Amino acid sequence: MKTRIIESLRSTLAVKLSIAIWFALLVHSQLQAQNVVTQWNDIAITQARASTAPGATSAGATSLYVAYVELAVYNSVVAIEGHFEPYQYTVPAAKGSSPDAAAVEAAYRMLLHLLPDRATALTAAYSLSMAAIPDGPSKTAGQSVGLFSANTLISLRAGDGLGVPWPYSYPSTPEPGVYIPTPGVTSLVTPWAGQMRPFTFNNPAQFLPDEPPPALRSREWAEDYNEVKLLGAVDSTIRTPAQTEIGLFWTDHTTTQYGRMLQLLAMQENMNLLDSSRLMAMSFTSLADAYIGCFNAKYHFSFWRPVTAIRNGDIDGNELTVADPAWTPLGVTPGHPEYPAAHACLTGSLANTLEQYFGTPRVHLTVSSAVTNTTHYFQNVHELEREIEGARIYAGFHYHHSLVQGFLLGHKVSQNVTAKYFGPERSNHKDEDR
Repeated sequence: MKTRIIESLRSTLAVKLSIAIWFALLVHSQLQAQNVVTQWNDIAITQARASTAPGATSAGATSLYVAYVELAVYNSVVAIEGHFEPYQYTVPAAKGSSPDAAAVEAAYRMLLHLLPDRATALTAAYSLSMAAIPDGPSKTAGQSVGLFSANTLISLRAGDGLGVPWPYSYPSTPEPGVYIPTPGVTSLVTPWAGQMRPFTFNNPAQFLPDEPPPALRSREWAEDYNEVKLLGAVDSTIRTPAQTEIGLFWTDHTTTQYGRMLQLLAMQENMNLLDSSRLMAMSFTSLADAYIGCFNAKYHFSFWRPVTAIRNGDIDGNELTVADPAWTPLGVTPGHPEYPAAHACLTGSLANTLEQYFGTPRVHLTVSSAVTNTTHYFQNVHELEREIEGARIYAGFHYHHSLVQGFLLGHKVSQNVTAKYFGPERSNHKDEDR
């Protein structure tokens, strides 16, 4: 029986010691380069994960909450600094307004609106940030800019569907190709997210995959099935130790992992406040809209997870798929349908956004995992995507076809974001020509 074996091209075990030391020294030397944008990105992720707001703790859904913050921050900074087009609305700014005060105010006000249960912690962080900015008219004016930006975005996004319950039903017993909750799942993850109004397009189904999952009687389905059956089992004898580490590495909280990566990237590149705000706004808007589009597709196709399919391989009508009632994946399967792969949607959108932001795929990325307590290094965004492609199979979560379609969806979302938003400011020379 032919089975595809995806070989990981990057892992911690394969990184030369000299490169690891170089990155560690670089991180240490850049710590003082952190600015209020990266600080409040970390605060937003941390406080969202601690909140009771709908879906705020979920690995990918946290990015929805952070996107609101980064857009409000970006528009407040752009209102003062210029150079780039604002997102969907213009913020008036007095000359000499403090961009730091504007960014902090915008983040704080947006988070208070989104996460009211975290008000005490947010106010404490706000007080510390504001205390570091000199008092005076510039600070006061900056606060007004940030407040206006946050309030305008709150009004603009009113009724967008964030956290609004959406009914979704599934069978009580396994049916061929149909999703049912997997072991350990007590509630479904954000079915409402796929019904939200996206940030950069109108219809959450705009980037729905053109094709469904493979037909269960097809050879492609059998290949996908048997690949994850062999490589993704908790007791796999085929998966290497390096592949096991990769599979577990990426079971960390996705938004937190990518937040740390982006914060460090901004520091490594010595980004100023404006560039940091643009990087975060582009990245988290792409992540959020990829999440919305992906979850629209997930609950539309409602395809079964490997742990369900493999334990019930005798009901799919394919003689090449042999059931294993005791099969267990390496990781705990997330509580939402399989197709397309969410991590591929998110990673594809972020990888393409970073390539567009820097004008090259050769972006040095450093990603850490609280699950394995290891760090992975990538020389370009394509290496990151290839590792994710293997990781979700090694973890026992996804089929190859789902990963391909997830990356495609993420790329489409990002291409839409970067083509229509966050571009250079368009100059108006009418007054100058008179």
